[in-house]
Amino acid sequence: MGSIEGRNNEVSEGKTTMHRLIAEEGAVLMPGVQDAFSAAIAAKAGFKACFVSGFGVSAALLGLPDFGLLTTTEVTQVSRRITSAAPNLCVIVDGDTGGGGPLNVQRFIKELIAAGAKGVFLEDQVWPKKCGHMRGKMVVPAEEHALKIAAAREAIGDADFFLVARTDARAPHGLQEAIRRANLYRESGADATFVEAPANIEELKEVVNGTKGLRIANMIEGGKTPLHTPAEFKELGFHLIAHSLSTIYATTRALVDIMKVLKEKGTTRDDLDKIVTFSEFNEMISLESWYELENKFKNFTPKA
Repeated sequence: MGSIEGRNNEVSEGKTTMHRLIAEEGAVLMPGVQDAFSAAIAAKAGFKACFVSGFGVSAALLGLPDFGLLTTTEVTQVSRRITSAAPNLCVIVDGDTGGGGPLNVQRFIKELIAAGAKGVFLEDQVWPKKCGHMRGKMVVPAEEHALKIAAAREAIGDADFFLVARTDARAPHGLQEAIRRANLYRESGADATFVEAPANIEELKEVVNGTKGLRIANMIEGGKTPLHTPAEFKELGFHLIAHSLSTIYATTRALVDIMKVLKEKGTTRDDLDKIVTFSEFNEMISLESWYELENKFKNFTPKA
């Protein structure tokens, strides 16, 4: 497993907000968010980082599956709204394959930095990509993705921006090829590597034993990788844990349940326990602060 000394060296060499959080917490848990509102709730809940899930954004913005249908422009626009709604969160963005070749990746990276994001995941799937836990994934040649990672590193420069290289090679080519790719991508400039969808605890341990540097794990309820806590992942040798879809799944369950109530009963009168109240919602979106701001300008008197 990854040594404590090796982990500390990796973190101390980094200068980004995410490196600082890893140094403070050992293993950072990032809830997945899909819009400004879910990000604002994550911030109010006390999280310091969040993950803009492409799966979630595709569902919330387009009503479509994570099947390569989102554009980098749409991802950047959503990310900008998220960083505005939750300015104190370290926002890491699912960048899919980066929007094309190395030059497209560089443009995408610069736009994410301008949007206030603090990091990105870039994966090595063939376009159009699929969710990492879906069937039918294919990957590009490792050297092709390594070039994109190098291009991304150049575009980042001295910016506060954390670069994660993801490989989806586990399903089509086996775990050892995924590990080989992860190490190649790290050498090409990634701050951390992410082997998607290990199938069990033994494979998670193999990832740790076989890869160098900072490591990412992804928790998807009903996905291929068994669920673990941040403490368990820290013990294994992982540093960043994304709970990518928990919020979109919870939102889906709540929407399905309340739609059923409305359809069957025509009223929520007997099911108020399923929803927040008017005042609770207003508290969540900090309505009173907007009244205060409104009053400030109502009482403003310009000097002569």
